[in-house]
Amino acid sequence: MNENKKKKGITLLKKGRNGVISAIFSRLGLILLLLLFQILLVSYLFRRAEEFLPHIYSATIVFSVLMALHLLNSPIDPTAKLTWLVVIVALPAFGGLFYLYTRTDIGHRALKDRVHQLSIRTKNLIPQCPKAMGHLKKTDPGVAALAHYIQRNGCYPVYENTEVTYFPSGEAKFQEMLVQLEKAQNFIYLEYFIVNEGSMWGQVLEILVRKAAEGVDVRMLYDGTCEFATLPHNYPQLLQQLGIKCKMFAPITPFVSTHYNYRDHRKILVIDGRVSFTGGINLADEYINEVKRFGHWKDTAVMLEGEATRSFTLMFLQMWSLDEKNPKFKRIMSAPTFSHTEAKGFVIPYGDCPLDHDKVGEQVYMDILNRAQKYVYIMTPYLILDGEMENALIYAAERGVDVRVILPGIPDKKIPYALALTHYVSLLEAGVKLYEYTPGFVHAKVFVSDSREAVVGTINLDYRSLYHHFECAAYMYGVNCISDIEADFLETQSKCRTVSFESIKNEKFTRKAVGFVMKALAPLL
Repeated sequence: MNENKKKKGITLLKKGRNGVISAIFSRLGLILLLLLFQILLVSYLFRRAEEFLPHIYSATIVFSVLMALHLLNSPIDPTAKLTWLVVIVALPAFGGLFYLYTRTDIGHRALKDRVHQLSIRTKNLIPQCPKAMGHLKKTDPGVAALAHYIQRNGCYPVYENTEVTYFPSGEAKFQEMLVQLEKAQNFIYLEYFIVNEGSMWGQVLEILVRKAAEGVDVRMLYDGTCEFATLPHNYPQLLQQLGIKCKMFAPITPFVSTHYNYRDHRKILVIDGRVSFTGGINLADEYINEVKRFGHWKDTAVMLEGEATRSFTLMFLQMWSLDEKNPKFKRIMSAPTFSHTEAKGFVIPYGDCPLDHDKVGEQVYMDILNRAQKYVYIMTPYLILDGEMENALIYAAERGVDVRVILPGIPDKKIPYALALTHYVSLLEAGVKLYEYTPGFVHAKVFVSDSREAVVGTINLDYRSLYHHFECAAYMYGVNCISDIEADFLETQSKCRTVSFESIKNEKFTRKAVGFVMKALAPLL
């Protein structure tokens, strides 16, 4: 009995209260009703406008043509341009207005300005060590060029002397996470896309409460979409009563805004500036297979010990400070870190921001594909590719690189699963090998190449990750755990079914039909 209670951990929410009536009269229910009202109001106004269509038809055509010309001259991705052209042609008035709204929304611009200000303010907080960059240039000039690109787009230097541990499952990461949390003396920073009460979060929360009582600075940041699915709006206040500072990124409000399209998809845990974690694993029981939702949940993570943890500390503080006028970074960032002086290789923690023109996550992936000589092994939960990424995969395979991609066998979402199928034929024709994980759902985001370099982080191969989310990852070159990542991929592949032209023919009609129809809207999903 005591053992079960200990495993469960702390629970703040009372179960069994979320009936239909309470949901309707909750803050979330009110938000949904107000959003629905706004949508119905706009629809009504458009229907009223149809009465005067003969008088405004010419103006509508001119407006749509102007929007199409503006779209063709914009810097957005060519695949997204085609999608918007379909929307504008299908809905001449509404489509153009919707496109114009998404490009000029006030909420979007305010967030963009704030992120830009913080980026300028923190750009030089972690200077690049000339010695580390010099060693990288001598080791591999191609990787040094990639490092230069990553640093140009943020405060993301190259580090030596950082030990990296790879976790092939959520369970393995969770156990080490508990060990490291118990060692915290100064601060614990957590930034996660999903938090849900249960065994995993309960055990973590139990330690956080105890550490906060001991005087450790404990801060929790999670994405506002949790309010829709897992946590109530007042959850930050509940945590603050326990001594934990807590914020939601972009909580949902009753006002329609493209601001909500940009979600904080990062998973970061930093402890005392000496150790940090990232990867695909959120704080919910399905990630450690305590709950079975889509068969066996396959996920991965890495732990960094040493100087490279500084970059994840800064990434957290940047997101934490988005709503603060005068954030203080220097005191925390100047704290000494624990360093493994004999650790092999190079590590570059980096982030990706959806509010600039640099698709850092995608560029790093494509750079690995373009420099690969022997193989690139990939694990991703989603495969919704733009033209550039698809061409990079095809080109690598066509020049003789062994490109393999592991995808879920049991999907968590039907539409992304169907859209992945639309890329299968072109990839197979080029020689890319595709596999679907038979036991369940693959949520890992992993690239490993030529037994020398790898990326583990939060970045999926889909539009949402590559264009619309705040993301993060750790790029690694020559570190000890590269062989562990390669071995885990091959072990996972052994549990997969191979995708072939024959298996594609035998796919269910519904999957093919959904992918065919939704392909045109993929960049907007």
